[in-house]
Amino acid sequence: LRAALVPFPEITGLEDNLPYDKLELLLQLTPQGQALGFTVEGLSRDLRNRLSGIEAATFPDGLRTGRIRVEVPQSERAADFLDSMMMRAASGSHVPLGDIVSVSERQGFSSVRRENGVRVVTVSGDLSEDDPARAREITRLLTERILPDLEADFGIVTRLSGQAEQEREFLTDAAIGIGLCLILIYLTLAWVFSSWLRPLVVMAVIPFGLIGVIYGHMSWGMAMSMFSVVGVRGMAGIIINDSIVLVTTVDQYARDRGLIPSIIDATCDRLRPVLLTTLTTVLGLTPLMFENSTQAAFLKPTVITLVYGLGFGMFIVLLLVPSVLAIGHDISRQVISLRRALTQPARGVALVPLIAALGLGLWFIATMGSVMVTGEMPLPAFAAALAQAPMRAAMILFLAGGALGLGVAWVLGALAVWAKARRGRALV
Repeated sequence: LRAALVPFPEITGLEDNLPYDKLELLLQLTPQGQALGFTVEGLSRDLRNRLSGIEAATFPDGLRTGRIRVEVPQSERAADFLDSMMMRAASGSHVPLGDIVSVSERQGFSSVRRENGVRVVTVSGDLSEDDPARAREITRLLTERILPDLEADFGIVTRLSGQAEQEREFLTDAAIGIGLCLILIYLTLAWVFSSWLRPLVVMAVIPFGLIGVIYGHMSWGMAMSMFSVVGVRGMAGIIINDSIVLVTTVDQYARDRGLIPSIIDATCDRLRPVLLTTLTTVLGLTPLMFENSTQAAFLKPTVITLVYGLGFGMFIVLLLVPSVLAIGHDISRQVISLRRALTQPARGVALVPLIAALGLGLWFIATMGSVMVTGEMPLPAFAAALAQAPMRAAMILFLAGGALGLGVAWVLGALAVWAKARRGRALV
């Protein structure tokens, strides 16, 4: 692995934890030892027991535990230990170890590290991030070509760890933390507004604030990092405050006037507070972006996230939130009208949902149901064109047909409601 990574100048400080600095004695069975019934496993076990000892018994000794070990006396571990030590053969006779093995010397490792009983070798180095594109390319080559080739050639298992593993663990924990924060924010807003939909309007600014974050990192030529994720969590909490104030003002104005005039007046009235709140935060953090000291380098991703995220979020709050409120108002009017039409239907209006449900059921049987039962599409043309993925083809056809059926049902229902309203006006 080290030899494969040396040609890349972006990787420095390559080293591993298997230095060659010990002399090892390699024992191999001779034909005489094999004829006497000795095996490599048996000799290894006997040598380890004689050199390292055998734990024969343990017993309590007050607060401690005593152990009895059986070892070869130190006086017998002389220079000719391997030649003079007697080994017992399967027949019961004793023969010198030197007669049944051949001894050779080689350079060995100073230590062998294990993790959960498996030998582990660590190769570490520093990958320069001055060129993010080149760093990604080297990482891709390492994961897609170099490591798979090593696994195939030597029968080993590889794993990327170090800073990359720590970053993955941090991003996983950060995703869980962001999810919990969003859930708590949603529940709090739902309790305050006494609505399950109004918090979604307030929180709609969070994903759009990421546009400013990404643009800020691109303009400064900086890759997204763990500190950027920390800044995103802080930005989400700050940007929601302006949205809450705006929505609360709209609700106050809507008590005495219509919703659309309330949205316009509230947006105009909250322009100055939102602008001042954002500018004070952005201008206070801006000097840190131009600081060149080493201490400030760690904070730059967080500062860029807050400055650009809040700056872009200000426009999102003033433009997106009022638009979402107006869209919700229009949708609610349509839902109320449809509910009234279904509760007091004109002739044939009540049959529209039933016809739509029946049509969707038949379409499901003709597409997804046929594939589930027979494994093939019912229509030969589609079966021939999409034979490689019948389930995917059935799903696409079902969704397309379902969307078309719901659209037709919506149009028919709207026409029926319009006809009822027109007939009512004519009677008046």
